[in-house]
Amino acid sequence: MTKKQKKMLVRIIVSALLIVALKVVGSFVEINRYLEFALYMIPYFVIGYDILRKAFLGIKNKQVFDENFLMAVATVGAIALGDYIEGVAVMLFYQIGELFQSYAVGKSRRNISELMDIRPDYANIEVDGELRQVDPDEVEIGTVIVVTPGEKVPIDGVVTEGESSLNTSALTGESVPREVKAGDEIISGCINLSGVIRIKTTKEFGESTVSKILDLVENATSKKSHSENFISKFAHYYTPAVCYSALALAIIPSIINLIIGNQAGFGTWIYRALTFLVISCPCAVVISVPLSFFAGIGGASKAGVLVKGSNYLETLSKTKYVLFDKTGTMTKGVFEVVGVHDNTIDKNHLIELAAYAESYSTHPISKSLQAAYGKEIDKSRISDVKEISGHGVIAKVDGKEVAAGNGKLMDMLGIKYTECEQVGTKVHIALDGKYAGHILISDVIKSTSKQAIAELKSAGVKKTVMLTGDASDVAKQVADELGIDEVYSELLPDDKVSKVEEYLSKKGEKEKLAFVGDGINDAPVLSRADIGIAMGAMGSDAAIEAADIVLMDDDPLKIAKAIKISKKCLGIVYENIIFALGVKLVCLILGALGIANMWVAIFADVGVMVIAVLNAIRVLMVKKL
Repeated sequence: MTKKQKKMLVRIIVSALLIVALKVVGSFVEINRYLEFALYMIPYFVIGYDILRKAFLGIKNKQVFDENFLMAVATVGAIALGDYIEGVAVMLFYQIGELFQSYAVGKSRRNISELMDIRPDYANIEVDGELRQVDPDEVEIGTVIVVTPGEKVPIDGVVTEGESSLNTSALTGESVPREVKAGDEIISGCINLSGVIRIKTTKEFGESTVSKILDLVENATSKKSHSENFISKFAHYYTPAVCYSALALAIIPSIINLIIGNQAGFGTWIYRALTFLVISCPCAVVISVPLSFFAGIGGASKAGVLVKGSNYLETLSKTKYVLFDKTGTMTKGVFEVVGVHDNTIDKNHLIELAAYAESYSTHPISKSLQAAYGKEIDKSRISDVKEISGHGVIAKVDGKEVAAGNGKLMDMLGIKYTECEQVGTKVHIALDGKYAGHILISDVIKSTSKQAIAELKSAGVKKTVMLTGDASDVAKQVADELGIDEVYSELLPDDKVSKVEEYLSKKGEKEKLAFVGDGINDAPVLSRADIGIAMGAMGSDAAIEAADIVLMDDDPLKIAKAIKISKKCLGIVYENIIFALGVKLVCLILGALGIANMWVAIFADVGVMVIAVLNAIRVLMVKKL
């Protein structure tokens, strides 16, 4: 609880005790009316001085009609009619409701504040054998920084030395530590748990992951949903309307009574008008709707999903079509050796020859072969390297000629080779002009991709589609394995945009389309879709910038979770609107007829607000979604 909330709690307790004491004393001792008024003014000003001040400033600044004005008029009016305890009680219960609202906002804000804790205070640079702390903004690209146990990783980079475990929960929502070693990429915002690691920075601090996350979070609440904008406009017209209605209720019936010869009954109708004012206060709706969205953004961030604004949360809840990129989105984007076939020599030796022949290449295929070999390459064993574009490589390894490449290379060399029926990239190997076998390399599907598609279906998504630039056989195999409804392959970036346009024209008016991607070439599609979702951990800066939602751990399973959070959030928003307006409408009618008194009005205002706020807090409970 904050200092301000504690102060308010003390004011509430003091005022409540004073009211009870005055009520008890009044039941035993007859108190002079003027003294009673003076005594009740003590708890009234203790609990309501800030509301009265805000109401006065509102009138002074010509912004009269707000909840502070309604509370001030209602309570002052009740006290003027001699209903001291009711006037003070209205102000007391209103402040109790405000305390609940403040606590609820604080609770959802803390989830987002936990992300703010990832901001690093410094970076360690080694100078003459000693660590020197510098501002992360001063660290240039290519600088080697040192991160000791317990410290935050300040800037994105590559581990050059050391091994450690990283706590990534603030970024991804996952509690399981991530192991890193030399050669691994590392993103800022993680906490180093064990060993000392040295990192060569690949980005400036302003462009690093932690800076981008903080920027997204800080700007998230500025983008309002349609529901929030509607409520703001509603309150703008609603509050003056009820004030004038209350004024009419206070005056018109009394005048009619005088005209027809009855007693005017000004006191009765003024009391009803004041009750009407308290009931009509729009706090429950005005507070609970933005709070629900704020809690939704907080709950999503806790689960490792960054939503750039409540408008995107609202759009996501209506998503019926989800289109995916393949590489880096549904697959790891990392090629691995998955098999050795038709080999005439030992498979480990075949991989060794291929790794050495391809060692001068920076192609992902080359890197996967070297990773499969798993040992340091001795460049002295390699000579006469000749790379043939679009075919492969010919090199001498230990004096023997090794040819590694596709079928075109084998045809060019006149070497008969065996076709592989399995899907993937094939690297055919020939040793001294004789076929030695082939190595199958494939992009590995993420462990959660299949479950992600199933979860999307259960979340109400009508159709899943994969758009990729890969070959048709590879794309089809991945789509079949994951259970994706439709697949389009061998697409250029412009083709992906065209396909998104095609599906946008097919969908219903109230249905939304989401595209999920991670690459630079996905940025135009992410921007064109109704809702763009980017992979945040390893995704390109362009994709993250263009997207509306960012998955911090690149897990496609989080897409369905984000949709479920958005649906829960919108459901609670509508529940609060219907409940609050429904109760108020009934109570307003009862108040105008004189059936509902000020205590009913207190429930219709404060009670409904507290219930709506507590309901809004449920959005934060996202673990079981």
